[in-house]
Amino acid sequence: MLTSKTVLYLSYDGMTDPLGQSQVLPYLKGLSKAGYDIHLVSYEKTDRFRKFRKVIQEICDEANIKWHPQDYVLGGGLKTTLKQVRRMKKITFYLHDLHNFDIVHCRSYISALSGLELKRKKGTKFVFDMRGFWADERVDGKIWNLDNFLYRTIYKFFKRKEIQFFKESDYTISLTENGKNEIESWEEFKTEKPRIKVIPCCVDLELFNPKNISEEEKANSKKELGIIEDQFILGYVGSIGTWYMLTEMMDYFKILKKEKPNAIFLFVSGENPQKIKEQAKEKGIDTKDIIVKSVLHSEVPLHISLFDISIFFIRSTYSKKASSPTKQGEIMAMGIPLVCNAGVGDTDAIVKKYNAGKVIEEFSDEIYQLAINDSNSFSREDTINGAKDYFSLEEGVKRYLSVYKAVHE
Repeated sequence: MLTSKTVLYLSYDGMTDPLGQSQVLPYLKGLSKAGYDIHLVSYEKTDRFRKFRKVIQEICDEANIKWHPQDYVLGGGLKTTLKQVRRMKKITFYLHDLHNFDIVHCRSYISALSGLELKRKKGTKFVFDMRGFWADERVDGKIWNLDNFLYRTIYKFFKRKEIQFFKESDYTISLTENGKNEIESWEEFKTEKPRIKVIPCCVDLELFNPKNISEEEKANSKKELGIIEDQFILGYVGSIGTWYMLTEMMDYFKILKKEKPNAIFLFVSGENPQKIKEQAKEKGIDTKDIIVKSVLHSEVPLHISLFDISIFFIRSTYSKKASSPTKQGEIMAMGIPLVCNAGVGDTDAIVKKYNAGKVIEEFSDEIYQLAINDSNSFSREDTINGAKDYFSLEEGVKRYLSVYKAVHE
């Protein structure tokens, strides 16, 4: 029996960022509805905070979530980060003194520094929502160069803390089975395995529902984008940063264009269109065949519904064992065939299990050609059912609730 249901959720990501809106607030709304009193600390970038504060505040008020937004200071390097870490610890303990939290739920490693300290000093139950091998992501993404003494020192510090987080958390959340298996294989956990629950990046299936979108809406959207009715649309959704392989995706499009001369490449992304078009130009692709459109999260399902097929290639590195691309569940929920590469979290296993498209095992024109000619790797019905089975937000909330209940056993 719970004596308290008060939760402090710590996030170094902002709720005014797209990720906060798709991968934090929907879960917290579900947990609040189930009877948990949620306090949310997040770090907000000034421009986005000014623009979206009202919207996020309304979401939180409606869901009875107490939001304590903090300023995310851009620039200043390590010195600024340390200052913000200290500030997070200060606000964590200040709020705990006021509300006596039952659980501290920490999104990723920076937040977990404060959460672990709260557990050690106040006995609060500690849920480590790891989100990925963060320190290794910094190295794989070439943000930290281990030849540099300072970065090597920081990396070693976080790898030590990582073990402590897994050992001392009352529960760890992993986005993937692949990540969970990796942790359990480590020498430190040969005798006693940490408690780990796998919860992938889930999707609001009410929002990402193809039945909600009419043919008229699709036709209007195509017209607005300047797309002719019979054009074949290869689609990409989301940002293009450290991990996404734009060059290889353009190579795939070139092969597709030979097969389907009427093909265009639609990017539903907030990225600078010039950056994407320059990459196309370098590959000898006519920039008239590239369309880049930035939309609100609520408009993403409509734009995905325009795709004939969707693509994402992600760099397959050690840290990506623990990654769950948000876009995968969204695309599958809309019943769109997927072309993706192997070696990223559970992505390839899910695509194969649910006949959701084609997994590229190596990046070459020959393999792309085979993928384009293969029409037997996709079942719309299986794909939509797979999204319901694996990525349902409702199922994700249930799994979080089971973790919250388990930490009180």
